[in-house]
Amino acid sequence: MNRADDIPPSNLAAAAGAFILRAVCETLWPTRCAVCDEQGLVLCERCRRTLPYIDFWRTCPRCGAPFGSVLCTECNPVMLGSLGRAELPYLSCASALAYETAAARIVTAYKDRGEQRLAETMAELMALAVAPEWIAPYGNEPAVATFVPATGAALRRRGFDHAELLAAKTAERLGIPVRPLLARPDSKDQRALGRRERARNMAGRFSSLPNAQPRGRVLLIDDVCTTGSTLADASDALIALGCAEIRCLTFARVW
Repeated sequence: MNRADDIPPSNLAAAAGAFILRAVCETLWPTRCAVCDEQGLVLCERCRRTLPYIDFWRTCPRCGAPFGSVLCTECNPVMLGSLGRAELPYLSCASALAYETAAARIVTAYKDRGEQRLAETMAELMALAVAPEWIAPYGNEPAVATFVPATGAALRRRGFDHAELLAAKTAERLGIPVRPLLARPDSKDQRALGRRERARNMAGRFSSLPNAQPRGRVLLIDDVCTTGSTLADASDALIALGCAEIRCLTFARVW
């Protein structure tokens, strides 16, 4: 273990400066829970325990809809038809939480209020929803994580790509590499759109990056699954790239 006098003075000064900066920031702008606003952590233990977790064993094994294990109301032919699809392009999808009040507050604090420290907590919960076979090697090739890239407008507005950061943190927990495979789409903000409008807004908007290489097993990551249209269209682009197996993972699922 290094003694203090073995550490270069420049490193000690940098560490001291970072400590002082954190102390000042906590004094002026104390960390608060994204759900209940209690001072201390970005997500307090009480709120973490009461989050609307999705029971993996009761979900649809294909689209991940809560309570769809026996009869799914989200990926049946009628609902898929409203998205202009006959079937889903990805093998399966999972989400950590139902998009209720607490989950919505976390997503808002993370995406729109710039609380990037929440990415670590969100990734921790997301990793728990991943089945081991989703990240097993594909032949001799390791599985990789990728993400649904934010639009250029969203990136400029927020200053960071929320899905990219979530993918990096989740992949780190899962022990798999993260690789950017998709180019940024040019589309309107999805939040004010209905089911059919979302599908039309994203249809054909995704394409692979010029230097992207096809992968065997891909875990596609985003923050929220609403209708599934974004994940489906991003999966279309990954299939066109030549990726063999695609599974999707989000922090929350609208239900």
